[in-house]
Amino acid sequence: MGRKITNYIIIIFWVFVIGSIFGFFAEMLYGLVYTRTLVIRKGLIYGPFIQIYGIGAVAYYLLISKVQEPKKAFLFGIAMGSTLEYLCSFFQEIFFGTISWDYSQLFMNLNGRACLLYGVYWGIIAVAYLKVIYPALQKIKPYLNKKGSKIFTVFFMIFMTFDIVISCMAGNRQQERRQNIPAKGPVDEFLDKTYPDELLNKIYDNKIEV
Repeated sequence: MGRKITNYIIIIFWVFVIGSIFGFFAEMLYGLVYTRTLVIRKGLIYGPFIQIYGIGAVAYYLLISKVQEPKKAFLFGIAMGSTLEYLCSFFQEIFFGTISWDYSQLFMNLNGRACLLYGVYWGIIAVAYLKVIYPALQKIKPYLNKKGSKIFTVFFMIFMTFDIVISCMAGNRQQERRQNIPAKGPVDEFLDKTYPDELLNKIYDNKIEV
């Protein structure tokens, strides 16, 4: 039982990582196609990760994997992706005082946080996941359960945990600086020195202060 849970956690973790990396390159490709420029968008300070795609990949793995029909996967993808975008935008604004996208000018949008067009994109990705990505995941599952893979996974989990935590702390501290809240201790002083506004604005160049 314990081994099954461990293997399940490992799979979920790598689905998250792979989805986050996919999102990084998907945003880059989207920028090249629509703006003819190289767009580097990141969700975390270190590494090519956009975690909303990672969360979406996990949701696909847990829910879309059970759907056999592409039409249902498409509709589930629209609903799930739109809900995810709305919630992520909402909580980003609450905790960090910023948003990373604004769909208010697009047709059928919901408070600028989600819209029909990008919901359709999520639906298309859901179909691609069902037909291409999920079968590939089934093939690599046995390799993830080997001892060497598990050891590597543990170290990568530690790195990802650090990356997520430090990114959240740096983002929260930046919001405090915008509100002229002085450093309250050595941790805040470290964040101010190591992750100043200039660096964070460069990393998250698409964020919008609200």
